[in-house]
Amino acid sequence: MTVIDIPGSKSVTARALFLAAAAEGTTTLLRPLVSDDTEGFAEGLTALGYAVRREPGAWHIEGRPEGPGADTAEVYCRDGATTARFLPTLVAAGRGTYRFDASAQMRRRPLGPLSTALRELGVDLRHDGKEGHHPLAVHASGVKGGALTLDAGQSSQYLTALLMLGPLTADGLDITVTDLVSEPYVEITLAMMRAFGADVRQEGRTYRVAPTGYRARTYGIEPDASTASYFFAAAALEPGRSVTVPGLGTGALQGDLAFVEVLRRMGAEVEITESGTTVRSTGGLRGLTVNMRDISDTMPTLAALAPFADGPVRIEDVANTRVKECDRLDACAENLRRLGITVRTGPDWIEIHPGTPAGPVEIATHGDHRIVMSFAVTALRTPGITFDDPGCVKKTFPDFHRVFDTFVHS
Repeated sequence: MTVIDIPGSKSVTARALFLAAAAEGTTTLLRPLVSDDTEGFAEGLTALGYAVRREPGAWHIEGRPEGPGADTAEVYCRDGATTARFLPTLVAAGRGTYRFDASAQMRRRPLGPLSTALRELGVDLRHDGKEGHHPLAVHASGVKGGALTLDAGQSSQYLTALLMLGPLTADGLDITVTDLVSEPYVEITLAMMRAFGADVRQEGRTYRVAPTGYRARTYGIEPDASTASYFFAAAALEPGRSVTVPGLGTGALQGDLAFVEVLRRMGAEVEITESGTTVRSTGGLRGLTVNMRDISDTMPTLAALAPFADGPVRIEDVANTRVKECDRLDACAENLRRLGITVRTGPDWIEIHPGTPAGPVEIATHGDHRIVMSFAVTALRTPGITFDDPGCVKKTFPDFHRVFDTFVHS
């Protein structure tokens, strides 16, 4: 059995940085993810006037419940969706003028429902280019709060940003959701908000957030479940192989750990304990139809594994994967077809038929870290796979290639 230490969760690290910045006192984050996305978030906080001190294994953030220390700032969000969506929401509770821009990739990703919601709350937010996209400016003067209706069917991050804003408003916030994707990510948000002292309740499709503010604390970041999916998939694929990821067990916050239940349905052995999760190969994989709406970040992992199943693998209800770092549904289909695999797609589904992927093929990554890490699994049984941008894994796991290669040869 191979034990793999997975880096900290990107989703948890980003939320923790927001909550720490908003809290009264100094927060220490233990084992935060160190990657392009999270470093971009931390640098954004620094540009806004928050004191952030980083050392190996721990980041210390001096909170400012009153808002940014700078009354004007320009923030570059890089490729980070959490940075690009969370920081403009955080500054709305302060006072000043703040401008945000992002990479060409992030500029393409939508922001409209969040912008609309903030404007409904009285925030002076203006898009400098294409409406509903970066770049943008926030002329902040605090947020009174109130009630609003939100469509989070495109991204749960819209809801997460507004929920985390709620305790910083004068009167609190009631958010009624008409549609919601990736709901387990919202459960992460609620649990973390409560850990930092917030009072948030869910009544049906309405979330009620009291204006409590936040309290600083020491907070440990659990391993990234989405990143773990590549190692779990590799273990399920290779006969005689097993992998254990410590720190991702029965109490894990992240919904993407449910990916191992998909592997269980396909025939892998899965054991989840309080201390970690183990996946073992049984020598074969079954085809299946699975709804991945709630764990859509692991859709590419399953797509890359799917050709090795004994029957078709159909993944449904993943329309939101089309507005990630790239159109992941089409990117997976494109690369699998180039490998000689029969693939069918629809607006929100992909069906992959059994086959033997054939190289040499250069995978078109579209600059998307998850495409690279997913097709590294395919490459285990497909000589000649290369990547046109292998370095884009720096977004969430800069050391991925070395760690995965060590795992494969262990």
